[in-house]
Amino acid sequence: MAQRAIRADDRLFLGGERAPDCAPDQCRPSSGIVPVNAGATADRVYEAIKRQLLSGQVLPGERLDPARFADDLHASKTPVRDALHRLSGERLVDTRPGEGFHLPMVTEPSLRDLYVWNASLLRLLVGAWPRDVERQTVTHLPVDLGRTPETLFGVFAARAGHGEFMRQLEATNDRLATARIAEVQVLTGLETEARSFAEALDRAPRAAILHAIATYHRRRVRVIADLVHTMYHRN
Repeated sequence: MAQRAIRADDRLFLGGERAPDCAPDQCRPSSGIVPVNAGATADRVYEAIKRQLLSGQVLPGERLDPARFADDLHASKTPVRDALHRLSGERLVDTRPGEGFHLPMVTEPSLRDLYVWNASLLRLLVGAWPRDVERQTVTHLPVDLGRTPETLFGVFAARAGHGEFMRQLEATNDRLATARIAEVQVLTGLETEARSFAEALDRAPRAAILHAIATYHRRRVRVIADLVHTMYHRN
């Protein structure tokens, strides 16, 4: 399942606080009793495994043990295997005949291709913006710099107002999630870069935004080797 569209209440504010996950008039203490059904269990297991894989806790190529996930999540192996197959369909997990599930290997060419695809997708989104599109401003950036691109690039898809573009962008964000964690360790000035990008989205003409897209991705392609190394050796 693709991640939901980015909303203001998903963002971590620069003051260090996270917006609540529920509307103010709906937040209430948990009773500790959670209704359980097969659909809820399947979604819970899927979301938990996906969150762990995108966090960088599992290194590229590492085997994914359904039994361990089942124990950690207090679930049976069936929803765990279903979740891993679902994530395989999203290209976040590799299924190897006779070898089980693994996190996909990362190579310099494969990561470079992902960055090139991301840049191409953003250019397509800019081209899909209506001429009279209302500028949606970026008012908050995540404290976690690894999540900043997801916030910024979500504006590209929102302006296009095209569901398929949004789904493609969300899928690409997922596949680049661990690389963006590595970016925080390899690249400097990411916060300044993000603020400049946000300002361009707010005020700059399309030609300047396209230039910013190219500059952003060239910077990462230049350090592909360092990014891949960091992804395999992250603490």
